[in-house]
Amino acid sequence: MFRWTQSITAKVLGIGALALIMLIPLTQADGLVRERQAMREAASVRVAEGWGGPQTIGGLVVAVPTRHEIAGSDGRIASVRDGTEIVLADQQSTVADLTVERRHVGIYEVPVYTGDVTLRGRILPDDLRRFAADTGSTWAMGKAELRLLVADTRGVQDITSVTVDGRPVRFASSAARMGPYTVLSAPLPIDAGRTTPIDFAATLRIAGTESFSALPLARTNSVRIRSAWPDPGFTGALLPAKRSVTKEGFDAAWQVLDLNRDYGQHWDAANTEVAGRLASSTFGVKLHQPGGVYQQNDRAGKYGLLFIALTFVAFFLFEILKGLRLHPVQYLLVGAAMTSFYVLLLALSEQIGFGAAYAVAASTVVLIVGGYATAALRARGAGLCLGGVLALVYVILYGLIGAEQYALLIGSVVLVTVIALLMYLTRRIDWYAYGTPPLPSTESP
Repeated sequence: MFRWTQSITAKVLGIGALALIMLIPLTQADGLVRERQAMREAASVRVAEGWGGPQTIGGLVVAVPTRHEIAGSDGRIASVRDGTEIVLADQQSTVADLTVERRHVGIYEVPVYTGDVTLRGRILPDDLRRFAADTGSTWAMGKAELRLLVADTRGVQDITSVTVDGRPVRFASSAARMGPYTVLSAPLPIDAGRTTPIDFAATLRIAGTESFSALPLARTNSVRIRSAWPDPGFTGALLPAKRSVTKEGFDAAWQVLDLNRDYGQHWDAANTEVAGRLASSTFGVKLHQPGGVYQQNDRAGKYGLLFIALTFVAFFLFEILKGLRLHPVQYLLVGAAMTSFYVLLLALSEQIGFGAAYAVAASTVVLIVGGYATAALRARGAGLCLGGVLALVYVILYGLIGAEQYALLIGSVVLVTVIALLMYLTRRIDWYAYGTPPLPSTESP
């Protein structure tokens, strides 16, 4: 039994087991990152409650009261059903200029914006008459209203102007809702005999947090969103047809047809199925914060076990090549120092930014482990060498974190290179001979 526990096989298995044990503190560190990220999201919600949440503008639609009469077997009206028919515009353009600033809740930063939004569109009276004929209901055109859909009316700071055929109208709050969206409405009496298009325009200022989206509520939709924010993330059902992203900001444009969505040009307002499809057709921009500290911390943690294992391998090679001996407890202490790196990195990155925090945390751990190796191995050269190896490991890790698109390629190249180096350094070692204690003497005293 003693012979086996002193063997190289037992040593390798023990080091492997210690590396796996390091998964416990690494998992705890990962949970801490997620907890802090949840706190940051709670801060975003808190800002949104007082400023306005992620905004969606639905453009302007027409709502027409309807009455459907059902005749009985004797020809008399047996029942009457009143409802509201929603009719979309023939064409609509939306232009939003977003001015972004950063708000802080404690240590957490949340991007918010104010947007100057201009809506212009056209409604065809022929659509109203044709849809009325299709439904078989009586449409009260004189009681129609113009509706503006908004995700969060708390963010509506000002409605500069609303005009229909060049004449001003006034929006008011409405108890009606369309799917998840609140509604602002204005009277829009329509002459049943009208043949010319109804032109509308609206200009408003709206505040929101982190994202701005639009709904394609017309037969032909043109949407343009501009801002000085340099890192947009385009989201939703459709990507922009044209976009320009520079350090000075972005300018994105969408062209969307009614064919690109899964609902038609009109529907009964009581149809919850159509109302539920509205949100799935949104598209817009998210004010992305590239390489946010929690995203970077999470990415660093994914390589934690690999780099702890590489450090253990470096210590093990010193044992083999230099004829030194290290106790499993010493490996455990080195692993503990390396796992503390992730907690220190998280705490510092919230205060001074990820780059500076990474430099401080990595330097601290390199000094601790390098100094400990010098004392444990009783060789300054060994400590300096192992400290240098660990510093190289952290440099590689930082490169993997920064190379978002090429992380897999870089990681695989590094892994193959390390394996090749290990094979080269250990090519002449007689593993069967290493660590085997001498047999007890059988000579008589």
